[in-house]
Amino acid sequence: MDASKQVYESAATGWQRGLYDDIKTTFRAPVVNWFFRTLMANQPTFLRYAWGQLKPAFETRAFARYEVEYRDTVLTVLEEDRTLPHYDPTTVGLSPAEFREARGQLATLDTVIPRLAFLFETLDRALSDEPVGESPAEDWEATAPFPEMDRESGLSVTMTPFEDVPDSLAETVASIQDVHGFDSGLPTIYRSLAQWPPLLETMWNDLESVLESTAFEAACVSSWSNAAEHASALAYTPRLSPADLRDVGMSDEEIEGVQGLAEQFRHGPVETVLPAVTLYAATLDATGPRRLG
Repeated sequence: MDASKQVYESAATGWQRGLYDDIKTTFRAPVVNWFFRTLMANQPTFLRYAWGQLKPAFETRAFARYEVEYRDTVLTVLEEDRTLPHYDPTTVGLSPAEFREARGQLATLDTVIPRLAFLFETLDRALSDEPVGESPAEDWEATAPFPEMDRESGLSVTMTPFEDVPDSLAETVASIQDVHGFDSGLPTIYRSLAQWPPLLETMWNDLESVLESTAFEAACVSSWSNAAEHASALAYTPRLSPADLRDVGMSDEEIEGVQGLAEQFRHGPVETVLPAVTLYAATLDATGPRRLG
């Protein structure tokens, strides 16, 4: 599977555009992640089938509880270790308008992150023929609808192409790649922040030591454990095992392709990048709720 191929929102038409709109509505955020765009370019039939299997999992009150617990787990572990910085426009060298834009984009990413962690965990397990929904929850929340949640509306996420990242950030970029384990390029969070070089530089100078701490390592472990526990407790079990995919006409080669992509997104640098987004959002007070009302 060619991970460089993507179908962007602007190019999606017909059912593909409808599916993207459904993802944004279900994820409650105006963004379609690279993972979906890559699948749409390489395996659109699989994505259409898989989304139909996965969508119900995002629409329960139990999922809302998982989401707030994910966010709270990451931040509680870090706050117990040290006082986290909080920024305003002056401290990061931005105008009020630039600060609002950066804050709005971080709010969107913070909304999406728990959903992506659950998606990657669930898909990787199912496609590897490991159990999903093996211990279904029996409480009311397991099947009750997703509630209204108080949080600010996020903004569409825009990014600086990696090749256009300013030379002034070269040292920062190299350090980010080293800490997260990237051989090249930068993930969405950093290409978004790179639109405001003073903001990214200030954040990295302050937070690099946090991201290398044992507390952050513990936060990462706990956040992925939350995703795994929710995947095990699903009330509606998606049919996404290799046998299920063969039943809907996928070849072994096609199945191996989606297995490889799911493994890449679950077990690569994303293991530290996703929890880091919650940390960055917290510094601008852009995080969503940490308790379910």
